[in-house]
Amino acid sequence: MKSLLNSRYFTWLLLALPFLALLYAWWSGALFYGELIHISGELSGRLLIITMAITPFRLMFPGARWPNWLLHRRRYLGVASFSYALLHTVVYLDRKRSFSLIVEEGADFAMWTGWAAFLIFVALAITSNDASARLLRRTWKKIHRLVYVAALLLFAHWIFVAFDFMPGLVHFVTLLALETYRLWKRGRVGHHAKR
Repeated sequence: MKSLLNSRYFTWLLLALPFLALLYAWWSGALFYGELIHISGELSGRLLIITMAITPFRLMFPGARWPNWLLHRRRYLGVASFSYALLHTVVYLDRKRSFSLIVEEGADFAMWTGWAAFLIFVALAITSNDASARLLRRTWKKIHRLVYVAALLLFAHWIFVAFDFMPGLVHFVTLLALETYRLWKRGRVGHHAKR
C-alpha cells in the first residue's frame, strides 16, 4: 500500500480520473455546458489551493509526514490545476465558437481576469519541468512566483462570473488565510534568526 501511495503513476491516475470522467460525461451528454464549466473551474481552483497550501501546511505541522508527501507531488498538482483550467477554457471556446463574441465577452472584468489567469497558468505549466528550471535558473523562480498573481485573478474570475459568489469567496479567503500564516511564520522565524 505504501509503495502504491508513493508511486507517481498512482498520483497521476488519481488526478486524471475526474478529468476523464468529466470528458466522458460531456461527450455522452450526461453533463451540460454550465455544469462542466462550473465543475472544471472549481476543480482547478481547489487544486491550486492545495498546491499553494503545501508550504503553509509544512510550517503548521513541522513534524508531520503528509505535508512532505504533498511537497514531492506539488508539480503534479499544479499541472493538474492547469489541466482542469484548460478543460474549462476549451469547453467555453467550443460553446461560443465566435472570435468576435469571445473578444467582446473578454473585455468584461469577470472574463479578462480568467483569461489572464489562464495565460499565466500556461507559462507555469510549460516551465514545470527540471529542464526549464536548469535552463532558466533564477528566472524560473520569478516566473513561478506569478502563481500568486494567477491565484488572485482566478478567484476574481470565479467570484465575479458565478451566479453565487460565496463559494469563490470562501475558497479565496481560505487561501488568503493560509498565505497570511506563511508570511507571518516566515517573518517570525527571520526575526528570531536576527536576534
